[in-house]
Amino acid sequence: MRPVVGSEERLDASFFERSVHVVARELIGCRLFYEGRGGVVVETESYERDDPACHAYVGLTARTEVLFGPPGRAYVYLSYGIHSLLNAVAEPEGEAAAVLIRALEPTAGLEEMRRRRGVERDDQLCSGPGKLTEALGVGLADNGADLGSAPFMLLPREPDWGGEVLTGPRIGITKAVERPWRFCAAGNPHVSRPRPWAAWDRSQ
Repeated sequence: MRPVVGSEERLDASFFERSVHVVARELIGCRLFYEGRGGVVVETESYERDDPACHAYVGLTARTEVLFGPPGRAYVYLSYGIHSLLNAVAEPEGEAAAVLIRALEPTAGLEEMRRRRGVERDDQLCSGPGKLTEALGVGLADNGADLGSAPFMLLPREPDWGGEVLTGPRIGITKAVERPWRFCAAGNPHVSRPRPWAAWDRSQ
C-alpha cells in the first residue's frame, strides 16, 4: 500500500452529495485516517431521513442539526452513553442522511491504536464502530468537522483495490432491521460480527 501523504487527492463534499446508499457502498475500499491513524474502510451502513432507525427521523433538533447540514461533515454521537460513533453526512444539504463507518482494516498508526484499545490483534482494533473511534481517537468534539480536512484525511480507493462489496441487513438496531443497507468488503477479517457472507447479496 502507498504511504499516506498530504498531497494525495482527498474526497470532498461532492463525493457525499449523492444518494446515501451509493456513498455507503463506494466508501468501501476508501482510506480514512485521523491524526495519521487509520486504514481502509471495510464496512458501512446507510441511514436516510425517512428511516425510523435514523436520528433525523424525528426532525431538526440540536442533536440532529449536523445531519441537516452540508455533506461531507462528521456526525459523531454517543451510543448507549459509552461509545462515540462516526458517521459521514451524505446527500444535498437539508436531506439529512448519513453513513455509519462500522469498520476499518488498520494500516497506519497500529501501535498507537493497540495502546488505545488495549488489544494486540489487528483484527480487533477497528472491527466495529465503537472500537474504530476508540482506536483512532475520534470523539464528540469532532461532531460537525469537515471530513476533507485535518485532523481527518479521507482518500479514494487504491487504483488496484479490486474488492467485492456485499450488502446485507443492518445490525445493532431495533427499527427497520430488514433494510439491506449494510455494506462490507467480502471476506475481510476486519468486518464486525456477525458476518453472514453466504447470505449476502453480491450485486453491485
